Amino acid sequence: MPEPRWLDDSEAGRHLRPYAITGGRTRHSRHTFTLITLVVSRSAHDVDGDRLEPESAQILELCRHRAVAVAEIAAQLDLPVSVVKILCGDLLNASLILVRSPPGQEDQPSVELIERVMDGIRQL
Repeated sequence: MPEPRWLDDSEAGRHLRPYAITGGRTRHSRHTFTLITLVVSRSAHDVDGDRLEPESAQILELCRHRAVAVAEIAAQLDLPVSVVKILCGDLLNASLILVRSPPGQEDQPSVELIERVMDGIRQL
């Protein structure tokens, strides 16, 4: 029977990292983020990097000049989306970012309104 193989720091890599980044949390706060939720840094001024985790500081830097979707943040920083959602929740709780969620079902026009518009177009 072969001996179990232990991983060193370089081999373990991303297996431990997300857990460490979120402090073991697997759910974000009361905020709901989707893949297309837009995130933008609240202030163009530098934030004290000593009180932020490096990944949170990277999110702020990435979103400094334009709104960026959660999925794009995850891709740019090579982090799981679940980790980015937790970090964005922390940043939102600290009032360091602004978010814009995609429109919900209640914000979409009704089928009746769309049908009336289409009828109006047909009459032209």
